Amino acid sequence: MATKNQLYCNYTVGVISDTHGLLRREAAKALEGTDLIIHAGDIGKPEVLEALRAIAAVSAVRGNMDVGVWTGGLPETEVVEIGEVLLYVLHDASNMDLDPGAAGFSAVISGHTHRASIDWRGGVLYLNPGTAGPFSSPVSVAVLHLSGKSLQAKVIELEP
Repeated sequence: MATKNQLYCNYTVGVISDTHGLLRREAAKALEGTDLIIHAGDIGKPEVLEALRAIAAVSAVRGNMDVGVWTGGLPETEVVEIGEVLLYVLHDASNMDLDPGAAGFSAVISGHTHRASIDWRGGVLYLNPGTAGPFSSPVSVAVLHLSGKSLQAKVIELEP
């Protein structure tokens, strides 16, 4: 996904999930300036992806609530390669059918729980941005900074 010139440069990935048809203005603003946006499912409406694409390139997976003709092109899992970093994206991490460390992934990005979390297990980052959808607080997105093989994640809480 990254160009050859970006392999060893800083790269910023915005991470969002569980929008359920609503792209909050605060969420869009928090994702401005990112090089890529990953949506970890339960998108809700194709207009959410269109609005995100106006901010940056988008990689998205289908969530359990994503139904209808518009979801036909959305994969259940996605591998995102940025330089030397491999990211495994799926909606519900409890459905993961592989060992991400053994498979060479640096991070697993998921949603589904509506609870933001950053966890390191076995040298693999597990990142859930929480929900940015039509729910009461906490509402959040995440930003993932990459530099070479180094990963740093931050959850950004939004005003509901």
